[in-house]
Amino acid sequence: MDKKNFLFFSYDGLIGDIAWQVVKEGHNVKYFIEAKDEKEVTDGFVEKVDDYEKHVEWADIIIFDDVLGQGKMAQKLRKQGKLVIGGTAYCDLLEDDRTFGQEELRKYGVSIIPYQNFSSFDEAIDFVQKNPGRYVLKPSLEAQNIKGLLYIGEEEDGKDLLQVLGDYKKAWEKKIPSFQLQKRITGVEVAVGAFFNGKEFAYPINVNFEHKKLFPGNLGPSTGEMGTLMFWSAPNKIFNQTLKKMEPKLAEEGYVGYIDINCIVNNNGIYPLEWTSRFGYPTINIQQEGIMMPISDFFYELAKGELKQFKTRTGFQIGLRLVVPPFPFDDPETFEVKSKDSVIIFNKPTEGVHIEDVKKVNDEWIVTGTTGAVLVVCGLGTTVKQAQAQMYGRVKNIIIPHMYYRTDIGDRWFEDGDRLHSWGYLHEN
Repeated sequence: MDKKNFLFFSYDGLIGDIAWQVVKEGHNVKYFIEAKDEKEVTDGFVEKVDDYEKHVEWADIIIFDDVLGQGKMAQKLRKQGKLVIGGTAYCDLLEDDRTFGQEELRKYGVSIIPYQNFSSFDEAIDFVQKNPGRYVLKPSLEAQNIKGLLYIGEEEDGKDLLQVLGDYKKAWEKKIPSFQLQKRITGVEVAVGAFFNGKEFAYPINVNFEHKKLFPGNLGPSTGEMGTLMFWSAPNKIFNQTLKKMEPKLAEEGYVGYIDINCIVNNNGIYPLEWTSRFGYPTINIQQEGIMMPISDFFYELAKGELKQFKTRTGFQIGLRLVVPPFPFDDPETFEVKSKDSVIIFNKPTEGVHIEDVKKVNDEWIVTGTTGAVLVVCGLGTTVKQAQAQMYGRVKNIIIPHMYYRTDIGDRWFEDGDRLHSWGYLHEN
């Protein structure tokens, strides 16, 4: 593809690594980050701009990285004739408003898990006391972005959830105006996602297994994501019974980009949990390792509506996050003391490394931003064990003061994969 002009838009500096990949592929790139505290992210890797609107006419393609209102912006630019990767107001709402997302699934013939919405912790406490059981507490709207607030009930009588609801009432009542209690279903947690070209899905689809808890063994607080195992597939039973049913509506919306639905599946059925109507992080970085064409060509053809089939690597792709304090918590003082401006040391050149909250100063990679999410390290293999070995081998060549990461990314597959195969969910249907 001839040299093109790519304009990236981000609230929090999430899409910087992909912007950097496009730079390395020989294109002109400008990158706008709105959040003041994140503006240093990718300095030295990508050209930054302070006002994205001034560069809209310059851009051959515009790429948005998140929801929270970006869908409306993307929709407006598409109507003006621009090539855009991004959502719509409707697709943003699928993710931002849990109730709306669940009801749309029901509307298009997808089975959903029973749930109740609440705007009062007292009402929720009364509900659990009268209906004891295991529930998942999910904050709605902007509060859902605080990943540590999601709570998965463990006790059959709901006593642990009652304790959490009481604690949240004291500490979070003003910041969580609405939330959802969803009946907890046991089984295998698996997500299916695919890229949509404005008219239809492009194949293959992506099957992925997220690892959201901070510590190995799936312990500790929930995070945005600590690592993901994935593979590419022809449309399977999970995809056809969930996302595929939404294809006419996504076409009506003119959605362009990646869309994913996380599910619990067991021998009784498929139960969607939540939407991701945007790129996932670090999902997109790991996907890029498996897509066998330049990511700039991939996005340009997708935005033009021309991408219908693309080649991917066989086997598995896997990636983990290297993080530093205070991740996954918001603690500016700890970040300032322990992590800010730490130098990232590579003992030898390492492939499969993707940047998050990093800047480059005099050819040194430096930790910046506020979150403590620093790098994504990937591995590939025809088996999960091969992909894990390559990923963890690459991690050993990287030194960041105070860094930590999970040592069991991908281990879920050895049991979950067998169950999914035995239930028939990974077969075409």
